[in-house]
Amino acid sequence: MSRMTRRHAADDDGSTLLLTIFYCFLGLSLVLVVVSATTLYLERKRLLNVADGAALAAAEAWSLDSVRVDGDRLDIALDDGEVRGAAMAYLAAAVTELDDVRLVDAASDDGRSATVTLRTTWEAPIHTDLLPVVVPIEVTVTARSVFH
Repeated sequence: MSRMTRRHAADDDGSTLLLTIFYCFLGLSLVLVVVSATTLYLERKRLLNVADGAALAAAEAWSLDSVRVDGDRLDIALDDGEVRGAAMAYLAAAVTELDDVRLVDAASDDGRSATVTLRTTWEAPIHTDLLPVVVPIEVTVTARSVFH
C-alpha cells in the first residue's frame, strides 16, 4: 500500500505550481484591463472638459450687431464662421494634457447654440495583444448663450 501511495503522491507534484502560475497570469491580466479601462475613461473626461470650454467660448462668439429685439426678449444670431473661429482660438490657448486634439466640427445649427465636436486618440498604457493599442475618442458638446 505504501508503494502505491508514494507513486500516487509523486503524480501530483507540480500541479499546484501550474495553478499558481495560471492564476497569477489571470490576475495580472485583469489588473491590466482595469487600469487600461480607467485611463480610457479619464482621457474621455479630459476631452469632454476641453470640449465644454470650447463650446462655451463658441457660444459667446457673438457681437452686439447680432443682437435682435424680439418683443420683450433679446435674441442673438451666431455665425458658423465665428463659432468655428472661437472654438479654434480656445483650443489654441487651452493648456491640456491631451495629445493631438482635433476640431472635427464647430457650428451653430439653430443660430442660438454652438455645437463643438472634438476628436483625439487614446493609447493603452501597456501595449499587449490583449488590448488595442490605439482607440479614437470623439465627443460632442452643445452650449447656449442666454440673456437674463
